[in-house]
Order: sequence, then structure tokens, then C-alpha cells
Amino acid sequence: MADGHEHPANLRRYLNRELSQLDFIERVIALAEDPKTPLLERVKFLAISGQNLDHFFQVRVGGLKTQIEAGVSAPSPDGLEPREQLAAVRPRVCELMQRQSDLLKKDLTPKLAESGVVLHGWSELPPASQAEFARHFDEQIFPVLTPLTVDPAHPFPYISNLSLNLALMVRDRETGVHRFARVKVPPLLPRFLPAGAPGELIPVEQVIAAHAPILFPGSDILSCHAFRVTRDADLAIEESDADDKLLAVVSALQRRLRTNDAVRVEIQSGLSDEAKGLLASELELEPGDLYASDTLLDLGALWAINAVDRPDLKHPPFSPVTPAVLRAEDGSPRDFFECLQDGDLLVHHPYESFATTVERFLGQAAADPAVLAIKHTLYRTSRLGNASVNALVQAAAAGKEVVTLIELTARFDEETNIALARALEQAGVHVVYGMVGLKAHGKTTLVVRREGDTIRRYGHIGTGNYNPDTARSYEDLGLFTSDPEICADLSEFFNYLTAYSKQQGFRKLWVAPRTLRSNLTELIRREAEAEDGRIVIKVNALADAELIDELYRASQAGAQIDLIVRGVCCLRPGVPGLSDRIRVRSIVGRFLEHSRIFRFGSDARGPIYAIGSADLMTRNLDRRVEVVTPVEDPPLAARLGEVLAGLLADDVLAWELDASGAWRRASGARVENVQTKLLEAAQRRAERTGAGETTETAMGIVPVQEIPR
Repeated sequence: MADGHEHPANLRRYLNRELSQLDFIERVIALAEDPKTPLLERVKFLAISGQNLDHFFQVRVGGLKTQIEAGVSAPSPDGLEPREQLAAVRPRVCELMQRQSDLLKKDLTPKLAESGVVLHGWSELPPASQAEFARHFDEQIFPVLTPLTVDPAHPFPYISNLSLNLALMVRDRETGVHRFARVKVPPLLPRFLPAGAPGELIPVEQVIAAHAPILFPGSDILSCHAFRVTRDADLAIEESDADDKLLAVVSALQRRLRTNDAVRVEIQSGLSDEAKGLLASELELEPGDLYASDTLLDLGALWAINAVDRPDLKHPPFSPVTPAVLRAEDGSPRDFFECLQDGDLLVHHPYESFATTVERFLGQAAADPAVLAIKHTLYRTSRLGNASVNALVQAAAAGKEVVTLIELTARFDEETNIALARALEQAGVHVVYGMVGLKAHGKTTLVVRREGDTIRRYGHIGTGNYNPDTARSYEDLGLFTSDPEICADLSEFFNYLTAYSKQQGFRKLWVAPRTLRSNLTELIRREAEAEDGRIVIKVNALADAELIDELYRASQAGAQIDLIVRGVCCLRPGVPGLSDRIRVRSIVGRFLEHSRIFRFGSDARGPIYAIGSADLMTRNLDRRVEVVTPVEDPPLAARLGEVLAGLLADDVLAWELDASGAWRRASGARVENVQTKLLEAAQRRAERTGAGETTETAMGIVPVQEIPR
């Protein structure tokens, strides 16, 4: 992160994407450090920060290394070549790892112990407990371990991605020869074992390390330390497989299991120089690719600590509500299609229930004999057998035309999506495996229904995945509509996906890679030309240089611009003469801010609102299939305005980016928590009687039509 004292004239036009991603991880760590956050929630945020670093190395660092190996020296938009970016990454990662370590050892672990959640070390256990673990090791752990030594007869073993391992130096008592040995901690074992009273735990690797002599009889254990390898997550599709995308992805996954290059080794502090050198040599890494930690490796495993049954150490539970429009006066569910005939419906997760909105929409469509067809996209979902998948299977079994586009190359979900695709095909669903050269990322559903002598279409367009698990913790929006033009666009959108149609334009939808970039550019330029130009955009990432330049020009022309960017932001705000009128903030809180909202226009002219799946990154605009829909119904547009107003008023969860590239907590009295207010607003709306939305302000922050400038 920049020091904050660089003169504006010396600032680069763009911030570096990789360092901006690390800045986001730092903001997550700051949530874990915040003493106002409930204790087990702090543990959760520390776990998330660990997983985020894993993904960063698998994707971003892996990509930089690939560029370097290929001889690519072209700089990124911020002017740094791949090798320079890689050099800048290491000190930032070391800084973040030290903060994580200090937080766990000096703050969270003692406070957890005070609250009765104790994370023991082996040496802290009383003799009786150690004896009990000796029996447990002999009966339950020893049989599944495979100790491997490295010598001329035993080459260095393949170390699987993100697996936890023990590196040992052992000495043969007869020959005195020193050897390196590796013991993998099988993932089928729980990472933390019960160690006494409820809430007392011990890491499984410490139990294994304590019994290492049993694994190497006749040898002395000179040292034993944990290590972990991170590998490049790139999925290389070979041209020979390109005609069959399912086969191509399966083949690429099999190659990745064995061949993807290592990009990082995490080691426990104290590992000998000999062992470090061997790891670096065998994994073809530089010394700078080894990262030492004096605490637990794989902080993502702390989710198991967060799962301890201590509701007093977590956020108060909440129950997502069902929108009032979907309930009759007696509380029973209304017919979903009748509701949409009355008007569009906007739902906001997790405040409003995914189960009683999205899943019920699909469930009713599957069961309704009047429904002729269901067309659906799946990018990430939780598992086979969830309600959405079951609805598709049920619909196919009933003889309906069911088409599902499954993106097989959704990173980290490839195997789940392959299994899902095969199961749906066996159930009679027509499965489409994405598009060659494009990743299908849009979140859409189309239902075709016979109503008397007419055919009517109903659609859902969301900002998040059809995933019931993440819908409880990710903030997302969805629009249900029977608007004839939007639904006609959805029909043509699905034809574009399934038949590779040459669709170039759409009536209302903004679709990448066809029309999204041009629509956004046109709207930004419109605001640049207006005397009262106003732009508010909420996305997860902003990295596309062309759109950043358009926003710079709009600022220079006088437009007032607010950007709410959760993660990566390569735009530099507040630079005199370049971005004076652009403000950037990030909201990081209990729920992962995931929705994308676009607002163009002043209150006087009547703003345009839209929501969709696309972030403002080159890949989303040019190399992915994305869908953004306008939200035209006045009460629903007013709700989006209210959400944006709340995000801009927040002074609890918000961070602000300055011209130097530094993120700082938003100033204020720390009383305006937008997520709390949105939760309360959803509950108030659900309590209203009668159908339909109103323009009444529900959040109590600012009037809907007065988004701050």
C-alpha cells in the first residue's frame, strides 16, 4: 500500500491490480482484528483472509510466473512488468502473514481460551491426555498415514495442491545417514481433534508429529515441521480436446492434478536450511517463493474453530424474510406467476430468502403443468441435490423442455460442475457446456408458460450464483420480471448460448461481450456531457483501463462519480486534474458485498438503474458472457437508490481510497452500518400488508432521491 505522501504529479495513472488485491485481503484481516466484531466471527474473517491468500497465489501469482516463464515483459497498465510485480508482491504478503500470525497467537488464541475455546499445543496437554491420544493415534491415525523418505530408491514425491504435510529430517541409527522424509496429513482426518472438555482442540498435525518416531522405527527424528505447497490453478485446455468441452475440461483437470507448477511453499518457522533447499529445488522454486510462518499453516482451516457451537461468540442469528408481495393476507404463499403479472419483483439476499424466492420460482415452474420450458444458467452451485437442481430434474421428468448452461471452467468448481452436468444429462436435461473461448458468467433463468391461448415468458436475472449456501452470506440482488422485451431478450440470449447465434443487439439487456462495454461507455459519456452529470457504480472489481479512462474524462468534464468497489480497484481517485470528482470506497462486513449496481443520471433528469453479473474488468467485458438488466419500475429503482445511499453513508464498514493508493477507514461517528440497516429494512418491508412495493424510505438513512454527492 502506498505511503500516502507521493506528489500527485508523480502518481501513475492506474493502481496495480495485484497489489490492490492484497489491499483487499488486508481489509479482511482488519475485520478479524476489530475487537468490536464477535470473537468467533473474527476467527472466520481470519480464515477467509487465509483462503484469499491461497487463491491469490493460485491465480494471480501463478499467472505472473507463467508470463515470466514465457518471456512476457509487456507492462500492465500501471507500468510494472511481470517480474517487477512479482517482486512487489512478496514484501506485502510477508507483511500480511505477520499480521495474521500476530493476530492468532497474541490476540485471538488467548481470548478464545478465556471464553472456553482452547487451542492446545501438544506440550500443553497433561500426561493423561497424551496417553489417550497415543491410543487414538494407534487406532485411528497411524493406519492411514504413509511416511515417505527421499533417497536414490525413493524419488521426491508429488506434493498435491494445498495439502498439509510434515517435513522431517531423520537419521538412520545404524548408518548415521540423514534423510528427508515427508508425511502427508490425510484430508479425511479432521484438522482439529477434541482435546478434553467441549471447545478444547488440538491441531491433528501436532498429534502426528508427536508420534513421528512410530512412523520411522530405527531412526532418530532430528526435526519435524509442517509445510504446504500452493500450485498454479490454471486449467490449460488442449486444442486436441476443444471439440468436446466436457472431455477437454476432464482432461485438463487430470493434467492439473499432476503437473501444475508450484508457486509457493509455506513452511513452519524452524525448518532447517537443508530441508528448505530440498523443497525449493525439487519444486523448482526460488528461495523467495518460500514463506515462513510461526503459527498454524492453512488458516482457512480455522472455519472449524468458527463452527464451534458458541452462539454467544457470534453475530446474532437472523432469518431471511419473504417479500410481502409473495404472501397472501393469511400468510400463505401467493402464486409466483400471478405476482409477476402484477409487476416486477426485486429481491435482496441474504436479507430476503433465497429459498422462498429463487428456489420457489424454479420449484413452481417445475411443478406447473402450464410451464412448457425452463432455461437456466449455472456457474457455481453448492452440490447435487439442492432445490434448484432438483427442480430442473423434476421439470425434465415431467416432459418439459429444460436447458441448462453449465460453465465447466468455473475456477475451483470444475469437478463439481462436471458431476452436476453428467447427473442432469442422465435426468433428461439438455446440458450446454458453455462456449468456446468465452466463460458464461451470467445469472439468468427463463420460464415459458402457456396461459390460455397465449405464451408468456417470465425471467430472473441476478447478480449472484444459484447457490443456496452462499446466498446466506453473500449480498446479491435479483430481478423477477415478465416484461415482454426483457424476456424476449432472454430468449435470444439463450439462443446465443446454445446455438452460437450471431446476435449483435438486444432490446433492453446489456450483454457481454456484445453490447455491455458499448452501453457503459455511452452512459458514462452521456453523464460527462451533462451539466449535472452523476454516476454511482457498485462492483466487486474495477480494472479495465478503457472504462477507467472514460471515468477520468467524465470527472474532468464535471461529472460527480462515486464508486463502491469491494476488491480490486485500479482507478486512482482524487488526483487534481485527473479524477478530482471521483470518490472510491469499499464495504467489507458480515456479508460479502457481491451485487453489481449501476446508476447513471441526476435526480433532476431521472437516473437509469441496472443490476447484473458483470464486474468492470476486461475479462468480464470482452471474454465472458455477462448479463445486466435495467430496473425500470419506479419503486424498485427507488430501492436501488436507497441501497446506494446507504452504502455511501456507511461509516462502520466502509474504507476510502485516496490518491496515493492508500485505503483508510471512513471517517464518521461509526454508527451507520449499512448491512444492519438493510436487514432491518427488509424485515420492515416483509411486515407490510398488501402486495406491491412503495417508494417509502425503509432504511432511514437519507431520502431515496438524495444520494450524497
